[in-house]
Amino acid sequence: MANPQTTPGPQGSGRRKAMKAKTATVTGKQRISPDLIRLSFSCPEIIGADLPFSDHYIKLLFVPEGADYAWPFDLAEITASKPRELQPVRRTYTLRTVDTEAGTFDVDFVAHGDEGLAGPWAQSADAGDVIGFGGPGGAWKPEADYEHFVLAGDEAAAPAIFAALEQLPAGTTATAFVEIATLDATFATPTGEGIDVVWVSRDGATHGTKLIDALRQSGYPTKKTSWFVHGVAEMVKETRKFLFVEGGVSKEDASISGYWRLGMTEDQWQQSKMEFNAQNEKEEQALAGQ
Repeated sequence: MANPQTTPGPQGSGRRKAMKAKTATVTGKQRISPDLIRLSFSCPEIIGADLPFSDHYIKLLFVPEGADYAWPFDLAEITASKPRELQPVRRTYTLRTVDTEAGTFDVDFVAHGDEGLAGPWAQSADAGDVIGFGGPGGAWKPEADYEHFVLAGDEAAAPAIFAALEQLPAGTTATAFVEIATLDATFATPTGEGIDVVWVSRDGATHGTKLIDALRQSGYPTKKTSWFVHGVAEMVKETRKFLFVEGGVSKEDASISGYWRLGMTEDQWQQSKMEFNAQNEKEEQALAGQ
């Protein structure tokens, strides 16, 4: 996932802005780690699209149980005509790879058994299955203005992190901190001169706690650095303090956002994200003024 934003409708309407939906067809399936499943998709509708970023994401559209429609459907019509509980459920995923000439892309799913919505769907998906999605969106890539990049996140952010490593400007370096459940859950990473991938094992700890510890221990690079930090909201909150309050890092040099939050569904998180971010800003200003 990559900085997903769910756009609400008018205040009090309870509706979200409709996206132009496209069709993705499953063409392949691969277990890339004990915790991750990679699905390959075909989507002719993205052929020729301008997708210059490394954090492109899509919003998969799942039809809720009890709804009287199936894909393909007119998203705008469904959004306008159905009550909220019968509208498509959106789940945001980062594209691990995308080929706009062939009209293909890969998406990595965290598999939690029967837990969640997208994970179980990915586990049971077969070639030929179709699903609707909105997007792709995206806003960040490693720029040549910087000498070094620090990237950090959990499994949800790994696709954007690895895509960025594959797009590093010539002559730059990068350190990527990737949090996983255990060191038995590693998976293939980009390689190359100047790329350092550091695996951070949770080993039962709360998501994000080991990751922020690793960032603090690594400290602040002496080179001109761009930061890309995404993952669980609680980790992001602490990392913002580490960067902006303690380290004096300019916010212009950082892409940082919570992809998800402990104990919340994506819908619940998106509804509360603006308030969460505003509270972070307020606390950081207070700390900076001490």
